[in-house]
Amino acid sequence: MIEVSHVSRKFGSFRAVNDVSFSIPTGQIVGLLGPNGAGKTTTMRMITGFLAPSEGQIFIDGEDITKAPVESKKKIGYMPESAPLYGEMIVEDYLKYIAQMHGEDPAEKVPALCKECGLKEVMSKNISELSRGNRQRVSLAHALMADPEILILDEPTSGLDPNQVEDVRAIIREIGKTRTVIISTHILSEVETLCSRAIIISGGKVVADSSIENLKNSIGSSTTVFVEFDGNAKNAESAAKAITGVSNVSSNKVENGHNEIVVSVNGETEIRPALVKALVESGCDVYAMAMQSNSLEDVFHALTEAK
Repeated sequence: MIEVSHVSRKFGSFRAVNDVSFSIPTGQIVGLLGPNGAGKTTTMRMITGFLAPSEGQIFIDGEDITKAPVESKKKIGYMPESAPLYGEMIVEDYLKYIAQMHGEDPAEKVPALCKECGLKEVMSKNISELSRGNRQRVSLAHALMADPEILILDEPTSGLDPNQVEDVRAIIREIGKTRTVIISTHILSEVETLCSRAIIISGGKVVADSSIENLKNSIGSSTTVFVEFDGNAKNAESAAKAITGVSNVSSNKVENGHNEIVVSVNGETEIRPALVKALVESGCDVYAMAMQSNSLEDVFHALTEAK
């Protein structure tokens, strides 16, 4: 378990992290979000022991990390965004070296991590020859070498292609079944996919800490329906506004020359059947319809803009 209690970190007169508190129980995958310069990386570096808090305390399984640094760090695996790897080393030799540094048996740990992180095809290659995706896998194997209870990942899929992203996410899902995982990322869809909870930091402070679903509902329950059609835009707007549950309607042109109306709905009222019927009766030909509910991106913008 991780407990961060009223932690602040100053760099000279600048307060990068300001009175941050949260706790994460064992076996939870949590997204740590925030705009650039919000204090995410500084917070992670304090949790891992790379930086000492200027104020407050951090506990790992009840132990103050500043008073029991060696014992606490043994429980943590950290994968920074740009992990420092020895490019001239062969992957297998590098992992054996890391295993020995951690006091682990290379003959036992390296094959197990090779399988867990999908490194079989690159074990005999120099690290400098690897794609970014495979370098991320090697970094993940490094972070897992001491079988940590807590895994902290900074932008784990940054710069990867879609196939590599899904591969790394699959590994993280599997890891998260038995460990506490903190993921810092700018890819909000990744948090929605992997995490059960998100902590949002802005201006060095925690501005939200809740389940993904609760965060989406925190700015109000709303739905937007987009309809592409041919016909008179004013007639379409009038027809849509007459439907119960509609709060606002606007229209615009789309790239293919069709018209589009954007219909805002109160709560989660289902208006699509009535909307199609109303548009057709107003003389419009409907080509496409899409519905969008509140997203984590909406919450992120609402909580971090102008802060």
